[in-house]
Amino acid sequence: MVQNILDYLEATAADCPDKPAFEDLEHSYTFAQVLGNAKRIGSALIHVLPQNAPVPVLMEKEAWTLNVFMGAVCAGCFYTLVEPEQPDERIRTILDTLEAEVIVTSGKLSERVAALGFTGKVLLAEELVESVIDEEALASRRKMACDIDPLYAIFTSGSTGVPKGVVVSHRSVIDFTEHFTRIFGFSREDVIGNQAPFDFDVSVKDIYTSIFTGAKLVLIPKQMFSMPPSLLDFLCEKHVTSLTWAVSALCMVTTLRGFEYRVPSEVRRVLFSGEVMPYKHLKAWREALPAAEFVNLYGPTEIVCNCTYYRVRGDEPEDAALPIGSAFGNRLVFLLDDQNCVIRDAGIQGEICVAGTSLASGYYNNPQATEKSFVQNPENQSYPQVIYRTGDIGTYNDEGLLCFAGRRDFQVKRMGHRIELEEIQLTLDQTEGVTRSCCIYGEQEQKLVAFYVGEIDKKELRRKVKEQMPAFMLPDKFLHMDEMPMTKNGKIDRAALWNHYREEKRR
Repeated sequence: MVQNILDYLEATAADCPDKPAFEDLEHSYTFAQVLGNAKRIGSALIHVLPQNAPVPVLMEKEAWTLNVFMGAVCAGCFYTLVEPEQPDERIRTILDTLEAEVIVTSGKLSERVAALGFTGKVLLAEELVESVIDEEALASRRKMACDIDPLYAIFTSGSTGVPKGVVVSHRSVIDFTEHFTRIFGFSREDVIGNQAPFDFDVSVKDIYTSIFTGAKLVLIPKQMFSMPPSLLDFLCEKHVTSLTWAVSALCMVTTLRGFEYRVPSEVRRVLFSGEVMPYKHLKAWREALPAAEFVNLYGPTEIVCNCTYYRVRGDEPEDAALPIGSAFGNRLVFLLDDQNCVIRDAGIQGEICVAGTSLASGYYNNPQATEKSFVQNPENQSYPQVIYRTGDIGTYNDEGLLCFAGRRDFQVKRMGHRIELEEIQLTLDQTEGVTRSCCIYGEQEQKLVAFYVGEIDKKELRRKVKEQMPAFMLPDKFLHMDEMPMTKNGKIDRAALWNHYREEKRR
């Protein structure tokens, strides 16, 4: 029975030692090299840190960084990627929350670490990897490990703006990875094109699918996502077969008409998540890759990657969002109403809740936040059964499939009516002349503002939208954008949009 992610790495390294595991523009590491590097780094860390200690890794997104992650795991510790481009204050908050004794970085980022005023030990990855492998010490740590030990922590601010460290165990990732790779048929022959940053949980699917199956993981440079020709050339030249991307990354290709330049014809699997996929963009991708499978994935970081999936069939109505589908194996996904009763009938909205071993362990050093979201299943008073309350609203359709109906945060009360901002956005996205949109409600201003990218005139857009929705849902203002601002995780940056609106008001 697999109890540790290292079981995957060791098995794959033994089975195909010389096969490339992780690759970027400059470097490539075989599975045997990754395991060797991890053991050397782990041997060094063992003499510095106790078991299950956090290892913040302040490094850039490159193949070498993944070796360092595995080194932390070999030491019986857990890793946290600290993005060097983040503001100093956020990084300090992360390090303080972890109560970090060390930080691992590279020589080229030494000055960046120095600027933080970190008082613990600063360890250089390139020096750690020069250590001698201590098999006895590594075996001792492994003997003391169990599957509920933490593997990584990802810091997400959520709706509060304050970083919260979501702690994820080996068991949770093992449980997810084995279902994920089996359902979608990943194999050693796959080449995975990684889009997501390493401090975003979408990357977890890429990393551990590679380690488990022996597929090659190629890291796509961030700048390519604003240059479709370079991106599509990269996908073709690297023979990429699988994409697990944010919706915004897929939409960028179609917005800029990338397929008129080149089609990455070897791609046979496109998995997307994070936001609602606009129909017109999905249609363009499916027309470019008619033989590929397209899957809508759903799930917040706290349930470890995804809890539901929906395979696109092609007969879905254009005027409705895709279902988020059915639960992955070994997960209980259900809806609770405002009285904490389970909803079973179609068309009734409730909060999406999840149970199962794939749940995260909670938030690091934050029991209050943990107790608020990871709660006892109200339907079960007989024994402890933790569920995660996602804060997302869902319904069942007539086929019994789960459908995403928006965030609780995005439900607003206006003119006596409760409005789903996603419903307005869906109407905008379907309007001819609109390529992307986002709708935001300002509580203080009491204003509903629609932001859009596209060729249509604002007055014409307002007229068309007015024909399709009641007056209480009609945005007060329509703002044309040259492009949508994005967060580093590839989602529309709502805070940046609202700041843009306020700046427009001052002019």
